[in-house]
Amino acid sequence: MTRFFVAHDGMQTDRFSLTGDNAAHAKVLRLKCGESVVVCDGQGQECLCRIENIDPKQVDLLVQNRYASQTEASIQVRLYLGFPKADKLEHVIQKATELGAAEIIAFPTARCVSRPDDKSLTKKLERWQKIAASAAEQSGRGVIPAVRVLPSYSAAVREAAQADLPVLFYENEAGFTFSDAIDRHRGFLTVSLLTGPEGGLEQQEVDAAQSAGLRICTLGKRILRCETAPLCALSAVMFAAGEF
Repeated sequence: MTRFFVAHDGMQTDRFSLTGDNAAHAKVLRLKCGESVVVCDGQGQECLCRIENIDPKQVDLLVQNRYASQTEASIQVRLYLGFPKADKLEHVIQKATELGAAEIIAFPTARCVSRPDDKSLTKKLERWQKIAASAAEQSGRGVIPAVRVLPSYSAAVREAAQADLPVLFYENEAGFTFSDAIDRHRGFLTVSLLTGPEGGLEQQEVDAAQSAGLRICTLGKRILRCETAPLCALSAVMFAAGEF
């Protein structure tokens, strides 16, 4: 069923309208009066609505039922990524949203090639959030993951360490696997997954994360690209949590 996201305040009455990009999208889909659509507030609340009227600039809806989203994961997984080059982060945002990530957070590291300034970050964050919203709509989610940027690696480590299961993936770790970490933290409700950029993390960065309480893990014998590792880890933890 077709799904739209609107602001929370915009769907509190029994009758409301889709406008702007939502109305344009409805027109492209050739929706008709009498058809049903799902409208979400992006925060976990949804409405089943019937289309009552279609004008060039708006689509009028009647709420038939309200309910909590049934498609969100039972655990909250936050991805922390060192800034990758080019459009790799866009790929991660789209796929991580589909897989159920709660948030995607980027940050600079010592080996990051990409270091966007404040001016470009404002535009990039707007685009990244739109990518997350589009992926959430396509995949039937009830929550749009927040896409954020932290000012430093140390800030990312401090924040990531607050999770029930905080993990940093390091290509030079050989003995402790992600499976080991999951087995030792059964019953987790919040997870932080931290990965580095193309050049990886420096040893002192790994040591700082370990001192902060993150478990240093390997994702296997093969070295994964910076855009592959977070999605691989996210899929694994969702499987372990019974989401697949």
